[in-house]
Amino acid sequence: MPGGRLTHHERQAIAEGLGEGLSYTDIAERLGRPISTVTREVARNGGAAAYRADAAHRATTGRARRRKQPPAPAASPVASGPHGRDPEAVLELEEQFTAMMVGTGLPRMTARVLTCLYVTDEGSLTAAELAERLRVSPASVSKAVGELEQQELIRRERDAGRRRDRYVIDADAWFRGWMASARQNAMLADFTLRSAHVLGATTPAGTRMQDIGHFFEHVGRTMIEAAEQWRQADVARRGARD
Repeated sequence: MPGGRLTHHERQAIAEGLGEGLSYTDIAERLGRPISTVTREVARNGGAAAYRADAAHRATTGRARRRKQPPAPAASPVASGPHGRDPEAVLELEEQFTAMMVGTGLPRMTARVLTCLYVTDEGSLTAAELAERLRVSPASVSKAVGELEQQELIRRERDAGRRRDRYVIDADAWFRGWMASARQNAMLADFTLRSAHVLGATTPAGTRMQDIGHFFEHVGRTMIEAAEQWRQADVARRGARD
């Protein structure tokens, strides 16, 4: 029925539809389901490129079993928050956010740490708090925060009065990450243009490198311009809000 849980057969139909290149709307019409059901199902199970019916069914069955068990105090970063949030809705949001970040290329554990920081009201957690909330080893957290720091999506602060670090997500996180990506594009442009000179600009390999260099040069410059425009608009928006 439209309001019930997806069956294994329906998940196989979703996988087949994705394989045929159908849109979520077409798949939903084929199943007689709301579009939101299909988009949510795909997002929480790896995205369109990685969706597998059997794996999705096993994962959903596992989640259903866990939800029947008595809730652990730290099962979700905001499961017992002060704002009257629906724990099930928050858990679903976390799963979708994580799946989206995995879709951008982040390893799953790195995406889980980033999601955890984003949905935590404080916007900062220690490594021990992250490990406890996500129920993973400190080593897993250490590797994930290292990757996020390298991409400048989080920053590290010393916990006042304590000998430990806190990992912080703030309003400028994506701006810093975007600028880091723009700098990477500039480095690639410089490298490929120098490579074209070494290979010979008129040779097939040199021409190829030159074309790549011009592409990254253009993309990097455009990214920086777009970020600066956003910065100006954001400052004006915050000023109007205050």
